[in-house]
Amino acid sequence: MNRTVRRLLVPLLCLALASLGVLGAGPATAGPSPLPASGVPHAACAPVPAGKVRCLAQYRTSTSGRRAYLPQVIQTLGPSQIASAYGLRGGAVGVTVAIVGAFSNPNLEKDLAVYRKVSGLRACTVRNGCLRIVNQRGATSPLPQADPDWGLEAALDVDAVSAACPACKILVVEADDNDTMSLAAGVNTAVRLNAAVVSNSYGGPEYTAVPGIAARYYRHPGVPIVASSGDDGFQPAGFPASSTTVISVGGTSLTRNLRTARGWSESAWDGSGSGCSAWFAKPAYQSRRLTHCPMRTSTDLSAVADPYSNFAVYDTFGTPTDWLLVGGTSLSAPLVAGMIARAGHSKSYGTTAGRIYRHRSWFHDIRSGSNGYCGGDYLCTAKKGYDAPTGVGTPRTLAGL
Repeated sequence: MNRTVRRLLVPLLCLALASLGVLGAGPATAGPSPLPASGVPHAACAPVPAGKVRCLAQYRTSTSGRRAYLPQVIQTLGPSQIASAYGLRGGAVGVTVAIVGAFSNPNLEKDLAVYRKVSGLRACTVRNGCLRIVNQRGATSPLPQADPDWGLEAALDVDAVSAACPACKILVVEADDNDTMSLAAGVNTAVRLNAAVVSNSYGGPEYTAVPGIAARYYRHPGVPIVASSGDDGFQPAGFPASSTTVISVGGTSLTRNLRTARGWSESAWDGSGSGCSAWFAKPAYQSRRLTHCPMRTSTDLSAVADPYSNFAVYDTFGTPTDWLLVGGTSLSAPLVAGMIARAGHSKSYGTTAGRIYRHRSWFHDIRSGSNGYCGGDYLCTAKKGYDAPTGVGTPRTLAGL
């Protein structure tokens, strides 16, 4: 069953069960009660062969139907909570974050308007110059074929950037399709259109051509290129996150914990992609003492990605539920891209993730959780210092980004 059909059937089935008393129908008005949501996350995009990429969003639907629960979602993990968890205060204004994805979401601008209004953020529209949507060649028309699966990805991306950097501008580059070369061309277009940071919430298998593609499309001095590490746990590294010219972003589970000074607890998300590249050599900024992967190791850093951490996304394209709970490293990558833009240090990155490794004290060192079986090794187990599922950790302040 494809994602569009599931998104239509799941909430309708739940509503039917609610009418029979099997499930609670949910509150008629907003309140502090826990958010009702279905238990199993669904991948937005299906696996792909070499030469293609898939989006890395995972979503959950509400059991209460349409809009009754939306204020609860925003309170659960909205912009203010993201700011609290990662020490986001002040920062640059008007910096452009580019989002590169495949296909088109015709409702993207109007859905972003709803998310930002509910979140208490200023409007970000094409008319006021905050939002720009172009095809992979940089033109505002014609835009690519619409696709509801990648459409959810785009909705997640713009909402996540908004949460991490409310004062940023957003450039959306919609590639013609999910061919690796189409997305790669979109990255070059984003940089040509003066993006300060480029977010890529997609990935696919490595293959022989990826070193050349990385050199031609994912290497831009002074423009950090951020990529999701993947949602399948400990696996061979995927591209483009495996490139040494890309900042590879893994995922964590984030929960409120008022017993700590931070007010939050974080552990490696069990789906966070990590692995060893077959094509890219180990970069100088990754320790030679990490001998179990003689090549480039993914990831470099991380942020919340667990779908159960309850990040809300507003998406009316192909769904009757409107509000979804969405995660995956498709969430953590645009969050980190927004944080880097907000910090105002993008030009300090050169062409690698080296700056992150030089400022480890500015990151929360994640020391619990695992994303697979590797005998307790750093490649799949969160530990003191660097580990592959979470990298050097999660941001504790804008200063180190």
